[in-house]
Amino acid sequence: MREIVFDTETTGLDPKSGDRMVEMGCVEMVNRVATGNTYHAYYNPERDMPAGAEAVHGLSSAFLSDKPLFRDIAQELLDFMGDSPLVAHNAGFDFGFLNNELALIDREPINLDRMVDTVAIARKKHPGAKNSLDALCSRYGVDRSHRVKHGALLDAELLAQVYVELLGGRQIGLELAAESKAVTVTGAAAARTASREFRAPRAHTPSAKELARHQAFIKTIEAPLWNK
Repeated sequence: MREIVFDTETTGLDPKSGDRMVEMGCVEMVNRVATGNTYHAYYNPERDMPAGAEAVHGLSSAFLSDKPLFRDIAQELLDFMGDSPLVAHNAGFDFGFLNNELALIDREPINLDRMVDTVAIARKKHPGAKNSLDALCSRYGVDRSHRVKHGALLDAELLAQVYVELLGGRQIGLELAAESKAVTVTGAAAARTASREFRAPRAHTPSAKELARHQAFIKTIEAPLWNK
């Protein structure tokens, strides 16, 4: 099953009042595993960037001034999303901005039946708890130390991990032995290890003495099933 986890950054909170989308980040998942295939774009919003919004995501009017207009590259995004379910945190917000941008260029809106809202899932699973993306990362041990400001692609990558945990989860950081890093043992544990007497690994083939003892034991069993 293919799903797209996505996040947006905007100039504000309400597209109906003229706020616009300025960044989109998408992460492709197949069977709840990130494939490494992503989509990321910045958009020129054709308006100023309020100071409050810039403080959240760090995207200034000057930075966005030479970025493409949404209408010019919208098809790239739609092609990446395809007809897959779309997962977002507080999804109504992101769908509202995405569909507003599509309406401005006379394109069909994204059907809300495709919407998967991780906030709704989190509220059902953790009623009464904080369910922001930061709070859920802390709850599930998802590393967000590199998240200084909001960023659409970074937040989508974090949300993809949180989404898996919300649906049952897997152990964060669990790796195959061949991929794991070497661990250095120090202190008392190292001293105990050094003092242990080395024992050569035991051969798996039984010795002649062991085979004889086994045969003697077999003869003591009365009416064994294998003789019937």
